[in-house]
Formats: sequence, C-alpha cells, structure tokens
Amino acid sequence: MDNSAEIICIGTELLLGDILNSNAQFLARQLASLGIPHYYESVVGDNPTRIKQAVALACERSNLLLFTGGLGPTPDDLTLETLADFFSVPLVEHPEILADIEAKFAQRGRVMSPSNRKQALLPQGAAVLPNSLGTAPGIIWEPRRGLLLMTFPGVPQEMQSMWRATAVPYLQAQGWVKETMVSRMLKFWGLSESAMAEQVADYLTLSNPTVAPYASHGEAKLRITARASSTAAALALIEPVETAIKARLGLDCYGTDEDTLASVVGALLLQSQQTLAVAESCTGGGLGQMITAVAGSSAYFLGGIIAYDNAVKVNLLHVDPAVLEREGAVSSEVAVQMALGVQAALKTDWALSITGIAGPAGGSDTKPVGLVYIGLATPTGQTLSFKHEFAGFRGRDWVRHLSCCSALDGLRRQLLQPAA
Repeated sequence: MDNSAEIICIGTELLLGDILNSNAQFLARQLASLGIPHYYESVVGDNPTRIKQAVALACERSNLLLFTGGLGPTPDDLTLETLADFFSVPLVEHPEILADIEAKFAQRGRVMSPSNRKQALLPQGAAVLPNSLGTAPGIIWEPRRGLLLMTFPGVPQEMQSMWRATAVPYLQAQGWVKETMVSRMLKFWGLSESAMAEQVADYLTLSNPTVAPYASHGEAKLRITARASSTAAALALIEPVETAIKARLGLDCYGTDEDTLASVVGALLLQSQQTLAVAESCTGGGLGQMITAVAGSSAYFLGGIIAYDNAVKVNLLHVDPAVLEREGAVSSEVAVQMALGVQAALKTDWALSITGIAGPAGGSDTKPVGLVYIGLATPTGQTLSFKHEFAGFRGRDWVRHLSCCSALDGLRRQLLQPAA
C-alpha cells in the first residue's frame, strides 16, 4: 500500500448539519500542501460500532488516519476509548495530562470537573499530541507497523494549532513529506467562469503547474497549483504562469489568495491617502460591513448612511424630490445624487452609493427584481453610475451581495486609472 491519508470526522452534530465540517476542509488543504495523497473522508456519529466500522475500512486502504472530534469529557466523546477497544489495548491515565488540565482550569479561576479526568486517558503506547489552547490532548499512535493515527479535538482553532505545532513537524521528521504542493488562487470580478476559461484555455492543459477554473459567490477564480521538492521551487513554477495570466486578463483580476475586493480597495485608498463614504438603500449596510471587515479600515473609511426610505434620501443626502418623483428611487440619477450627498456630508474624497430592487417583491416590467444602480463620486467632482441587472433571481441576499461587490469593483477600477 502506498502512503496515503484518510480523514475521519466524528460527531453526530456533523451528520445533523448543526456544525459545518470545516476541519475536513482544513486538513484536506494541508495534506495537499504537504504532498501527502488522500483519497477518502468519512463522517461518523458518536457511536462505537459505526466508528469501528469506519476505522476497519480505513485501515484497509490508508496508512495515515486523521481523526477530529470526540475527545471531550462528556459520555458521547468516544474516540479514544473506541480506538483502544478496536486495537485491543487498555486506556492508561497520564498524570502529566491531568496536571495540565487542572492547571488550565486554575488559570481560569475554576475547579476541574471530575468528568475532565477522562481526557487524561490515552491508549497504551500512544504519544501525547499536545493541545496548548484547550483541555483535550490528541494522540500520535502507531498501533501496528505501517499504520499511523493522529487524533485532534473538534474545535477548529485547537485542531489547527495542534496540526501546525506538532503534527506537521512529526510527519516531516518521519519522511511523510516527500514534496510539497503550493497553490495560488487568482480572483476575478466582472468576468464569468466560462468567459475566463475561454481566455486562458491554453493554460488549462498544463501538467505542472496545473490551472483550474472555479466560480464562487459571483466571482471567478483560477487556481494555479505546482508540485515540487520545496515551497520555493513550487512558487518558481507558479510565478511565470501567474504573470502571464494576469497580463492577459488585465483589470478583471482583482487579487490573489486571501485578497477580497474590500481589502484591495482599502489598500489602494491607503496608498493614495484618500477617504471613502457610502450611501446604501437596498443593501442596508452590507457595503459598509464589507469595508469595515478589513482590519485598519478606519484609516480610510469614514462612515455611511443607510437611506432606506425616500425621506432619508431627501433629508440627509439631499436627493432632489423632483428627481425621485420623475425617475424613481431605483435610477441612475438618484444613485449619483446619493453618492454626492454622502460625499458632501462626510467630506470624503470618494463616495459610493447603491440603490436597487433586491426582491423578492417590488419589481415591475420596467424595473425588475435584480435591477441595481451604483453611484460613484470622485475627488475631482466627476460622477459615474453603473447599471446592473442581476438576472436569474437567486434570492434577496444574492442581489445584495453582488451589489456590494460590484460597487467595490467599480471603485477599484477607478482607483487604478492613471491620474489625469
């Protein structure tokens, strides 16, 4: 059997959909980055019989088993005792683990519950996988030759810390990491996945690095993945492909990896030492939320006005009542006046506005659900408006999300224009 990993996530709450299984996603990405093949993932409820069935199957096809969940102090936390029973070894109490748990409770001004003593019981022969953030340690265990088990708590923050601090160095030291796989995600706005794929079709046939298209939350993505002996070597393979694709697709590529439209716009505003305000109708504060989700946004974002009712548009943003009456609240003219109004009120360099019909009701033949106007006021006194028709109604939240992202993208493109 070639070396390969398998992820087994334990918890009835995962099966019921009460908790999103982000642990499996994290571990899958980590295994890929280390170049460790993994072909199977399982989710099992808190049931010893079914856990054993999952372990028996995994042992037949994989030799690195990664478990998450079931390490707590409650009766339904069964991972370690079930593994000990499956491999016919006793549980052994570790005094150093017990002392660590008691110390952590004392640091919080609490007395350890007797039930937490259970967390100091590990299968005989297993080494401790320390947990610096919580009370549930994991194990690193080779119950038989050629089979390695690692267990982690279900709390994502604890699991990720334990993986990075102990599991990865251990796997590297044991020769599991023969090569590394590195990915770079290019992100696009204003370009569909199909149109993007057509423009880079010649790159989609590469073998190393590979280039794969994706679509998510209205944006298109290209993932460039290289496999090499080191991270530096993999990045050297990615760099020329990334540069060529960016040159070909131009401004449609707004960022990479962890970039968001809001973070990119924020960086551009910081670079130019300019400020921004927003006026929102149908998005109800969603644009401001996106902007302020970026740490340090107070350096360039002064605030916003949620002008849901027309009276607020008139009284706070000084939208002309005659224009409202003639054109309607969802119009290019009103969007522009909203942007000018908030720019003047908050004295900013730039201002964005959004007005539209998010649905599900309120549309008409001439102004259907999904019709959105975005206004932009520039530092030079110029105003712009952008009309969007988010057809194929997928819900109110979808229209609002696309509206906010499109507003940020419109501003991004203007910020990247050469100074007149």
